Amino acid sequence: MDMNQYLDVFVEESKEHLQNLNNSLLELEKEPNNITVLNEIFRVAHTLKGMAGTMGFSHMTNLTHNMENVLDALRSKRVEADMTVVDTLFKCLDALEGYVNEIISTGGEGEQEYEEIIQSLTDILEKSPAVKSQTQKKKKNKKADDKNIDQKDKDLRLNLNIYDKNVILKAIEESLNVFQIHVELDKKCLLKSARAFLIFQILDKYSEIMKSEPSVEDIEDERFDYSFTVMVVTKHDESLFQKELNSVAEVRNVEVVRITEKHAGNIQDEDNEQYLHDDEPDTADVDSAAQAQKSGIAKRLTNKTVRVDIDRLDVLMNLVSELIIIKTRLDDVGVGEKTNEYIAALENLERITTSLHDAVMKVRMVPVENVFNRFPRMVRDISKELKKDIVLHMSGEETELDRTVIDEIGEPLIHIIRNSADHGIEKTKDRIAKGKSKTGSIWLRAYQDGNNVVIEVEDDGMGIDIEKVRKKIVERGFEEEEIAANMTPNEVIEYLFKPNFSTADMVTDLSGRGVGLDVVQTKIEALGGTIELETEWGKGSKTIIRLPLTLAIIQALLVMVGPEKYAIPLSSIREINNISPSEIKNVRNQEVILLRDMVIPIIWLHDILDVPREKNTAKKELTCVIVKKGDKLSGLIVDSLIGQQEIVIKSLGKLLAGIRCIAGATILGDGNVALIIDVNAIV
Repeated sequence: MDMNQYLDVFVEESKEHLQNLNNSLLELEKEPNNITVLNEIFRVAHTLKGMAGTMGFSHMTNLTHNMENVLDALRSKRVEADMTVVDTLFKCLDALEGYVNEIISTGGEGEQEYEEIIQSLTDILEKSPAVKSQTQKKKKNKKADDKNIDQKDKDLRLNLNIYDKNVILKAIEESLNVFQIHVELDKKCLLKSARAFLIFQILDKYSEIMKSEPSVEDIEDERFDYSFTVMVVTKHDESLFQKELNSVAEVRNVEVVRITEKHAGNIQDEDNEQYLHDDEPDTADVDSAAQAQKSGIAKRLTNKTVRVDIDRLDVLMNLVSELIIIKTRLDDVGVGEKTNEYIAALENLERITTSLHDAVMKVRMVPVENVFNRFPRMVRDISKELKKDIVLHMSGEETELDRTVIDEIGEPLIHIIRNSADHGIEKTKDRIAKGKSKTGSIWLRAYQDGNNVVIEVEDDGMGIDIEKVRKKIVERGFEEEEIAANMTPNEVIEYLFKPNFSTADMVTDLSGRGVGLDVVQTKIEALGGTIELETEWGKGSKTIIRLPLTLAIIQALLVMVGPEKYAIPLSSIREINNISPSEIKNVRNQEVILLRDMVIPIIWLHDILDVPREKNTAKKELTCVIVKKGDKLSGLIVDSLIGQQEIVIKSLGKLLAGIRCIAGATILGDGNVALIIDVNAIV
């Protein structure tokens, strides 16, 4: 069988299980005796073993099998979950992630076997006195078990009730055979549930399965001790089952016993009083119940969710986008005097397209939890490396963002959190000397604010030394000493986002290489977001990231600049004012206006877009669109306003990618193209 067709599903499910394993190990580190957490870790390791075995990834199977041995010893209290054990399990997690990454890049798990980790797992078991004793006992009793296996009686192993008795008698009456089939697997079998599934497939092919002990659910979850027993009704004889079942690999013994009327007569009725007063069971009820039981065994449990490739969602979003464009075009098209019926139909179409757009957007939305979940482990490792006591507090993990934004936001957050841990949080002795708690805290929050999602990273560390940054600005030649001395703290902080600007005195593996906040800012602004940094010396810092909910369809203001139409995202607009040319002043070679005691820089879009200005602008009022980027305000001068419109953002393509001040383009109702202004780049 070609397993490559299942590779994508394997990778996606493995990532989910590894994330669950990561979270559970962090919990285990806090609560070493929590049996619920241990059971969850065992379940994940077992599931990964089964998946890897099915796909033929032997190294992953071997590693997870050894993990299971240790986890089983932890659950049975034969091994204590000390720091050595937890660290080893974290190494196993890293190794499994390495295997999955190798599978993603090459399609195979590679040759690395992580023998040191497997040896560490073995050492954990061998050093435990309880495990040693039990291993010796198992070896001692193995021969006795093998000797006795063939001496087991041929009596019924199943606990049958009066309902089963009625099924047996009815089957015999119709000249059908009823068999009790007991199957024993090899005790070295790694994939018990997979072997059991193959056996049930064979049984289902030649018979109707009426009863199973243990239950099918337990067998699927591998909660059985290498053997199980089923009752089947069939028209075939026992030789067929002996032949077919013995052909399955790792089946050690198959015992087929014919259930007769004598067996049925020995079934006790005292536990089934509800049947004692019936003269004869309703055969229709027996048939339907039997069929239902068989269906329950034959069908596997399925989730109520379905995995959909993100590319398919992109296609669906593009189709919705085209529908919105057509709706806009119908609204603009001239059809003479528009009748009430036409207007009503157009309004109905608008409601439907809006609802469809919202539905598609909800499908694309993913909780930021998918990104946040990787950070507790990262902070744990960083705190150990830096020998600092750091705790990460997270909130708002249920806040949702577009999948395309989620995929890109992880890397910037990693850098910001590392900065907080390395530059921000002080050493334990320094914190105690300052009267702070010895444990440093980092808060990671997410919440929705209008059409934006805000992500904050705050720490209670030392904050940013503004004067130190001011000196670095002069040392690096960014500004003259006199100009730097007159800068406000916010203006000084802006230089931290300059390329190759670092205040670190020492280069470490975590930071201090001069590649940092400028890369973060570029990434955030490429997503249509903004980033701000607030700090107070001695108390800590806060990084605030604002991101749009979606990058596909937005509300925008259409404006005229020269002969062309342009779109400005409505989420970036603060207000619109008419100003006279006399209100514009010149301060340090920058045109500004005074608006409600606020000094606002003026930017002529004509100059940015290389469009000639209208003549005689000195005699008429100018249209000024006040836009915001974080706390900053700027005024964009345009020729005129067209109005608000829902627009579909289209990429400019590879040839025009990277054009400054242009975020993309949109198709208007009349079929013309309007460029979308990138407010972040301009401001």
